[in-house]
Amino acid sequence: MGNAFSEFAIAPAKDVVPLPADLAEIPFPGEPLGCLMNIFERADVQQGQTVAIIGLGFLGLGLIRLCKGKGAKVLALSRRDSSLRIAARDADVCIKMGDDYGVIQRVQEYTEGKRCERVIECTGKQGPLDLATEIIGDYGKLMIAGYHQDGLRNINLQKWNWKAIDVINAHERDAAKSRQGVIAAVEAVREGLIKPKELLSHEFAFEQLSEALELLRECPEGFVKAFIKFSQ
Repeated sequence: MGNAFSEFAIAPAKDVVPLPADLAEIPFPGEPLGCLMNIFERADVQQGQTVAIIGLGFLGLGLIRLCKGKGAKVLALSRRDSSLRIAARDADVCIKMGDDYGVIQRVQEYTEGKRCERVIECTGKQGPLDLATEIIGDYGKLMIAGYHQDGLRNINLQKWNWKAIDVINAHERDAAKSRQGVIAAVEAVREGLIKPKELLSHEFAFEQLSEALELLRECPEGFVKAFIKFSQ
């Protein structure tokens, strides 16, 4: 919705998801939570699989708990120490990115050379996409959940061919599908599979909107996602 900062907005009733009363006190960013659920659905994570999540922002951190709920083993990869500390609550292994060779070796050792059945790239950057290509296993699913918006990408299509992987762009364009993701998120929050407060690092009043946007631009250590709380 292009007028997200308006005091009022009009939307077709068929596109709206009413929040139940028991979620009234819980911050609920519908669009990112809906994305989270749709990415998870398309990843088709199965019990016993090893899932590598590259990039531990809102999406990456939320995916950890969902994957663990399916009985998967989760490798959490990030350059940010603060994100790795959060991920350590649920992930099986946390790996600091920077030395790709070292990361690949660690994944190789953990998986006994099989690499990962699922890799979910959540950064939208070239380097992590290259790393995802290296650590995905044969016949695995590589999920591109990061939004690649700053130029063209180079991919090693030879390795993608050789490994016979599925590559899935997890960006929904169907409004009905996006709405279904939000509905699924409502149920996941009610069941405790997702805890939005753990994924929202900062809270601002509407009068602090400029400060919030500046923090978003800087994205310092410890920042995951902020929300604006409107006073009644």
